[in-house]
Amino acid sequence: MYYLPRLKEVRLMKNMKQKDVCALLNMKQSQYSRYESGEDEMKVGTLIEICEALDISADYILGLSDKCSKIYKNHCLDKLSGI
Repeated sequence: MYYLPRLKEVRLMKNMKQKDVCALLNMKQSQYSRYESGEDEMKVGTLIEICEALDISADYILGLSDKCSKIYKNHCLDKLSGI
């Protein structure tokens, strides 16, 4: 799935573990792990919640933009070049 590499990349870039994201989302870690690994596809509403929790653009996660956020923009672009 197209969002998988960036979803994990952003979480790691923010020095967060899956359980940290799950605490923000009130979601079980097993479910989030399935989204991140591609075992389950997430609904649009879930994508929005994750993007809000991580303060990231959905366009960035979906690969429609290389602008992830004002704070992390340069870091995201540097990380992308290594993918």
